[in-house]
Amino acid sequence: MKKVWLLMCAALMIVFIAACAGSGTGGGQEAGSDSGSSGGSSEGGGSDEGSSDGEIELRMSWWGSQARHDMTEEIITMYEEENPNVTINTEFSGFDGYFERMAAQASGGNLPDIMQQNFGEYVNQYAGEGLLADLGPYIEDGTINLEGVEDTVVESGQVDGTQVGIPTGTNAMMVAYNPEAFEGTDVEMPSNDWTWQEYMDITSGISEATGQYGVSYTEPDNFFEYYLRENGKAMFNEDGTGLGYEDDQLLADYFSMMKQQIDNEVSPDYSVVDQIQGLEDELITRGETSIHIKNWSNQFQTLQNTTDTPLEIAMMPGENNDQGMFQKPSMLWSIGENSEHKEQAADFINFYTNTVEVFEVIGGDRGVPIKPDVREALRESGLTEAQEKIFDYLDVVAENSSAPDTNFPASASEVLQALKDTDEMVMYGEMTPQEGAEHFRQEAESILSEQ
Repeated sequence: MKKVWLLMCAALMIVFIAACAGSGTGGGQEAGSDSGSSGGSSEGGGSDEGSSDGEIELRMSWWGSQARHDMTEEIITMYEEENPNVTINTEFSGFDGYFERMAAQASGGNLPDIMQQNFGEYVNQYAGEGLLADLGPYIEDGTINLEGVEDTVVESGQVDGTQVGIPTGTNAMMVAYNPEAFEGTDVEMPSNDWTWQEYMDITSGISEATGQYGVSYTEPDNFFEYYLRENGKAMFNEDGTGLGYEDDQLLADYFSMMKQQIDNEVSPDYSVVDQIQGLEDELITRGETSIHIKNWSNQFQTLQNTTDTPLEIAMMPGENNDQGMFQKPSMLWSIGENSEHKEQAADFINFYTNTVEVFEVIGGDRGVPIKPDVREALRESGLTEAQEKIFDYLDVVAENSSAPDTNFPASASEVLQALKDTDEMVMYGEMTPQEGAEHFRQEAESILSEQ
């Protein structure tokens, strides 16, 4: 939490600005009963002790694209229609700055009642400080119905055995690409079993054929984690006290591959990447690249909705991509330990998890639903073409992946920021790949030794 607390003073004013950004929702059409909350009305409409005679206000925060904001507001309206004594005031932003704002809220004991949390370093960080409520009792008493959800999915919301989050859906890294760009060329399209050499050949080949970037540039936090897993290693060791690999050549090789693509203008450098303003502004949506390796499967729908040409999905490259690939929660719903309305907040999480209409609105934007009956109902009622591709892709990944790594230490966000900072210096030529690999280890070990 060291970095979090250092940011608190600087971020404090953001809280007050952000608190005014969303101002609750109301009205709208009530969700129909034919395909609503599974398990009947006993699953919805719960309230906190002592709240039946009065109004309840909840605060809810999330990050995402404008499309996600709009869809979430619609879902909140649905919940408020079913629970007229509840008003949900909303706070949302892009991912950048989200956790800085939460750090300021945490310092004042004022975290939202319901918050979107990020699997891995951030949820571990907040849980480690006792800032997130234990959701186990609400699962046990049925307030949050997780019947039929795979144990591994439920457990992905646990930190040290405590249930601090409910997955919003399942998710996987992806490659999105534009098949039309490959028409009339002799360049092969990405596939579910392409190697790293094929990745280099295909991205450079389509760049030469189209005169555009061949592939988006991907910051190293998730991409290098995958690269390590594909090589049988991990970012952190088992107890989170050090890096999970000993040979710095792994990172040097990774840096060299990325640097080669930038130097050959197959992918953009940071001066271009830093100007991208969200999913709707990605290079593939602007028609400036043919292959996109930057986001997760839940974000495919937004990419497709903002692109005029049909896109397809493939798995990440590598000789052992079934070892590198993993399913994880797209994100998690958590409740602040400081919340005075935990039961009502848990009821909203239950509504989100079990209501078919919710996913008819949100689609795959927060991942494929974790409830089997909800997934089945959506397939029966009909998915959009983009949603069908997401669902089918997750089916493929489920059969060709391994368990996600969960051993992110409390200072993991600092380590990953050091990795990105080092990556930027290497890509700009301020360090050689080998120097960058050694520099990152020194930075990481320094951070991890102080936690």
